[in-house]
Amino acid sequence: MFLRYSFRLEPTPGQRAALARTFGCVRVVYNDALAVRKAAYQADKSLIPVGALAKRVITEAKRTPERAWLAEVSVDALQSSLRDLDTAYSNFFASVTGRRRGRRVGLPRFKSKKDNRHTVRFSRNGFRLRGNGRLNLAKIGDVRVRWSRALPSAPSSVTVIKDPCGRYFASFVVEIEPGTDTLPSSDSEVGIDLGLTTYAVLSDGRTIDNPRYLHRGERRLRKAQQVLSRKAEGSKNRAKARIKVARAYARVADARRDWCHQTASRLVRDNQAVYLEDLAVSGLARTRMAKSVHDAAWGTFRRVLEEKAARYGRHVGIVSRWLPSSQTCHVCGAVDGRKPLHVRTWRCGLCGTEHDRDLNASRVILAAGQAERLNAPGGPVRPGVAIPHQARPVERGTHPKAKPATTGSQTGPPTSSTGRTSSTPTAPPNAIWLKTSATRPRPALG
Repeated sequence: MFLRYSFRLEPTPGQRAALARTFGCVRVVYNDALAVRKAAYQADKSLIPVGALAKRVITEAKRTPERAWLAEVSVDALQSSLRDLDTAYSNFFASVTGRRRGRRVGLPRFKSKKDNRHTVRFSRNGFRLRGNGRLNLAKIGDVRVRWSRALPSAPSSVTVIKDPCGRYFASFVVEIEPGTDTLPSSDSEVGIDLGLTTYAVLSDGRTIDNPRYLHRGERRLRKAQQVLSRKAEGSKNRAKARIKVARAYARVADARRDWCHQTASRLVRDNQAVYLEDLAVSGLARTRMAKSVHDAAWGTFRRVLEEKAARYGRHVGIVSRWLPSSQTCHVCGAVDGRKPLHVRTWRCGLCGTEHDRDLNASRVILAAGQAERLNAPGGPVRPGVAIPHQARPVERGTHPKAKPATTGSQTGPPTSSTGRTSSTPTAPPNAIWLKTSATRPRPALG
């Protein structure tokens, strides 16, 4: 398992100038290599190997007067930029052919000189950790690092990052053995319903308030942007004002990221399994609630939660976004229909139970996630715990000769001789999801 540890750097003025030269050279080599590959593809649709490309844009380019200054920086950093370009092309072709999941990845683009965020990566040959705690970078020197904790193993690479507000960071990649940080097994499982008014409602009744970091810092951001808009283009005062705006945004982003890590760590530590709903964040971010959706950072929270669960031996289950969690009674499984957002409590028309909208949704998500995990190939819900045969669920579809359920194995709603579900609310709370994971019963015709 590979982990990334980031620490703040404090370079001297001379080291800042050397890093600026390195950032510029890496950008030029990347753009030169991209231009060569595009020209070769347009000429005869050929693909230049990385070795030949490095010889052309690095080795031979250093001998020309136009690129002689490439020799002032580490060649390891220049070669890393070519590897980044090759990875970008590999991701593009994998996305086009369907071998890469997720959104479509576009072709690599040229890097701009006006970008406010710069990165450069050094492999094992380009950096060294000194005994005094300093980070030695090739042709840059020993840079002071603010160590907040020790690295679990020797790093394989380090990426030096300069963010838009002028801060420097060192991001180390280390490898650890899987299972070294596994937490003791727990019997607790929780379903989470994410929202905006209340950030999360847990199935055990607890709630997590929405911190709204962007809303808190909006006044400071507005004033900083007003000052920036009054500065002349290209002036030094505008550059100073831009840094103030970047610092205001960085303060909001850092606070939100830290909160996501702390909240996810607490959930992973206290529960063996956590279940979430697969929200369409990109679609919600195009509505009138876009600012609040971006401020909530549901995608970041889910990613951090999944990463921590994988590291500490926990499970994170994602249920379908088409699950009617706000319309389904978690007691009897009846679907009560659509409800406007201003309806926060409702009463089930079948069993008469009164529900809090968000709490009921979290319990529905918990039941759905447990059923999907139980029915999925790979074993029981909790690792290391065997499930007796008579306790395993019996999936029921629409077959006209469905197998009748016995008393010891009844895990779903009672079915008739035709395989259709009875309306009698005698099933346990989770039984409706055991049925949902199989084929849905067809409605009666005529």
